[in-house]
Amino acid sequence: MSERNHEVLTEQELLDENGEIREPGWSRRMLQKYERKAVKAPAFRIKEWDYYIVLGDGFGAAFTISDDGYVGLQSVSMLLFGTPTVNCTQTVLNVLPLGRIHLPDRPEAGPTRYADKRLKMRFDVREGGRRIRCKYKEFKDGKDFSCDIRLRQPDMDRMVIATPWDEKHAFYYNQKINCMRASGWMEFDGQRYEFNPAKDFGTLDWGRGVWTYDNTWYWGSGNADINGKAFGFNLGYGFGNTSAASENVIFYDGRAHKLDDVEFHIPENSYLEKWTISSSDGRFEAEFTPVMDRAACLDFKLIVSDQHQVFGKMNGKAVLDDGQVIEMKDLLCFCEKVHNKY
Repeated sequence: MSERNHEVLTEQELLDENGEIREPGWSRRMLQKYERKAVKAPAFRIKEWDYYIVLGDGFGAAFTISDDGYVGLQSVSMLLFGTPTVNCTQTVLNVLPLGRIHLPDRPEAGPTRYADKRLKMRFDVREGGRRIRCKYKEFKDGKDFSCDIRLRQPDMDRMVIATPWDEKHAFYYNQKINCMRASGWMEFDGQRYEFNPAKDFGTLDWGRGVWTYDNTWYWGSGNADINGKAFGFNLGYGFGNTSAASENVIFYDGRAHKLDDVEFHIPENSYLEKWTISSSDGRFEAEFTPVMDRAACLDFKLIVSDQHQVFGKMNGKAVLDDGQVIEMKDLLCFCEKVHNKY
């Protein structure tokens, strides 16, 4: 384990009186308290988002409610991994929300919600779990999309990262909750897709911060039952000054096992060719076989977002802190590369 993987162990305010992170590092629980009013950057630079991804047997969905200062991005994705694959993402842009969407300061608070004439979306937090409800009129080909999904949140370790940038007042505070068993349904065009908590999972990406204008990140996440126990991983890099800690973690039976640096080896010719993934400590070595590239590009000159969220199957090994080797076999997951200017 690298000495730079500093673990935060004490409860404290996230930001000091100068609006800088008090103690950069990672933690297993959200010990550092975020308050929007403590941010020293202008309101148009504050970025706040709740993102859920839920994957079932051959299908999935993703949901975002965000307030990114001078723009809000609310999106819904429907994913069908059959032959052919179906990938539909619809995004609502809001001009200058500047905090008016009122995302909560902590992930255990709520609700998080958004509504306009076509889209109604709500994320609730309840004891023992979370609930995602959405109705999107004329989502695709004039047909509506709806869902009611419940995620059972286990009492387990999480991945929490407090990362500064070298730029003044810029920071990234993020929590990933893996291994949440999914039940409920999504519906489109008369077809209902049922999530099975015996094998289907959801993940929460909860983030608050002030970013630099031009940035690129890499992120991968997946969950499955392996040897009768819930397994998950969060891989991420490229975002902020990670000299204190990376956000690379594997989860097994409720416990987080910290990794060092991870790298995605992406083919130059196509995102849909086979990737390899390696870690500097040798504890995550895998091949990733893509089945779908959820590509999206927004280019409004000052605002640019070039996203490649690639879904596929992971095969390889992950090594726990005690040396136990976990074999991943055709684990449905995603890995992505995203470049933003906003």
